[in-house]
Amino acid sequence: MAINAQEIQGQWNKLRGQVKEKWGQLTDDDLQIHGGNVDQLVGKIQEKTGVTREAVEKFLSELTSKGGSTIANAAGAVSNFAQHAGERFRDQYGNVSDQARERYDMAQDLVRHNPAQSVAAAFGVGLVAGLIVGLALRSR
Repeated sequence: MAINAQEIQGQWNKLRGQVKEKWGQLTDDDLQIHGGNVDQLVGKIQEKTGVTREAVEKFLSELTSKGGSTIANAAGAVSNFAQHAGERFRDQYGNVSDQARERYDMAQDLVRHNPAQSVAAAFGVGLVAGLIVGLALRSR
């Protein structure tokens, strides 16, 4: 069984802990990849553990395939979450927009049907706001 050296090198920092878990007698120095030479690493693991080369290569291949599928699964989950969040946001935005439009139309109808009361209310609000601002400026 051949192992993919590029995958092992790319994921080595994550894989190193799992290799040390399986073969506790290995040190960090034993698990160094020198000059990108994965064959040398496999040989070092084989030498220190007494396990066959094929078993070491199989274990490393399984680790890289598990890591790759885990990353792919996580990426898929994130993508699905983002897609659903976007859909929910668009739905809620549509609801809020519809409600704001309804309230605006109601306010227009109220003003259209009760113009005198609307003008009086606006005048009263303006008068109160002016008094508050005037009192605030005088107190300084």
